[in-house]
Amino acid sequence: MNHLSRIFLLLIAALHLPATARPNIITIFVDDMGYSDLSCFGGHLVRTENLDRLAAEGIRFKQHYVASPICSPSRVAITTGQYPHRWRITSFLNNRADNMKRGVDQWLDPKAPTLARQLQLAGYSTGHFGKWHMGGQRDVDNAPEISQYGFDRSLTNFEGMGPKLLPLTLTPASKQPGRIWQDAERLGSPVTWMQRSEITGGFVSAAISFIDQAATTDRPFFVNLWPDDPHSPFYPPLDRWGDGEKRTLYHGVISAMDLQLAPLIDRIRMDPKLRTNTLILFCSDNGPEPGAGSSKPFRGSKTWLYEGGIRSPLIVWGPGLLAKNTANTINDESVIATIDINRSLYTLTGANLPAGHTLDGEDLLSTLLGKSRDSRKTPLFFRRPPDRPGNDPRWGMGDAPDLAVRHGKWKFLINYDGSSSQLYNILADPSESKNLAGDFPQVAARLKSALFQWNATMPKDAGDPSFTPGAKKPNR
Repeated sequence: MNHLSRIFLLLIAALHLPATARPNIITIFVDDMGYSDLSCFGGHLVRTENLDRLAAEGIRFKQHYVASPICSPSRVAITTGQYPHRWRITSFLNNRADNMKRGVDQWLDPKAPTLARQLQLAGYSTGHFGKWHMGGQRDVDNAPEISQYGFDRSLTNFEGMGPKLLPLTLTPASKQPGRIWQDAERLGSPVTWMQRSEITGGFVSAAISFIDQAATTDRPFFVNLWPDDPHSPFYPPLDRWGDGEKRTLYHGVISAMDLQLAPLIDRIRMDPKLRTNTLILFCSDNGPEPGAGSSKPFRGSKTWLYEGGIRSPLIVWGPGLLAKNTANTINDESVIATIDINRSLYTLTGANLPAGHTLDGEDLLSTLLGKSRDSRKTPLFFRRPPDRPGNDPRWGMGDAPDLAVRHGKWKFLINYDGSSSQLYNILADPSESKNLAGDFPQVAARLKSALFQWNATMPKDAGDPSFTPGAKKPNR
């Protein structure tokens, strides 16, 4: 697309819907946080007063799912509105050799549909601030710039291409700050080094500056604010170090993250124009690192297909956009996923759906805005990361099935070879403690058939026993 063509499309898009009617959107996508770590989702060990206030003025969704129990594929899903398996990103992106070994692409194909690109074409100012991890990490130094996915401005960490914040580390025993991931300097500039315990605040400051600039142009904005926190290694502020135990450090990071998010939340809350025309969505990319966070009452954690790995706390805030009398309410009925959030935001903004692509997400905007309690109609499918098998003692995973599906009240899990068939009534048994596969064989058979049919349509990775390293990739 040449420069004049792009300007023409932007002008047409701007006429598509008046700027004053087009809502601003902020997605806050935190990293490796447990379902029940926030006070407003049942946590009692750490104060999260700013996020709790966001929840008190918005809606909490109790049956919200991410697309994967690990980072990169979860981020691909919310970005594209599609299962990440379609783009061969089924585990965290690592170094080049390990990605190839696992059957994982080196980066998200820029041809993939992205909400940011469609909003950019619709006249939105678009910015990404925080972790990317969809290309450009370790020795993968030729990945596309974040701008190629539809962002006008970006600031990322060591797992993305372009300008970045890199972490200085400090402990009570440190004589001077240390540095980690120094090699990432070659993945984009300028580079700013700052305390790991303050980096969320650095991304927040950049996002606020971007929002302020967008406000001067009277253009709507779309902002990703995706902190590193509370992902390990844990370096909370020194006054939150406590006994230095893993869980204590983790809670210190969450507490500091909550405080550092406050300026962004307040920037929107205290501006009458932004308050009435901005939607903020908060969730985590997957479950917590074992031994750090909590996903009570669920079973499992990060990398597991049990609820603790894939169910994520979701807060939706927007006083001028949500239905009346929905402040401080809980939706514990609607089954909704990040791929549905992606699809729903097209409807909210009036942006055109990406040509040549079919989104896996369903339009549940009325549910997100509290106007209905509809759930997605089609099943949700999951595949474990290829490098996290349940029979590998290195990960301490134990019984961790390969595939899963959630549909209605049922959750079904199974291995590629048909073993470990598990069926749970997830509404009556959210902790997945009573296997009902033998009691409801027809339900199990139906879900097994749907699950294997879905998996057969997706490119294979190294978790599948029939995967052949170096095989030609399917057309995408």
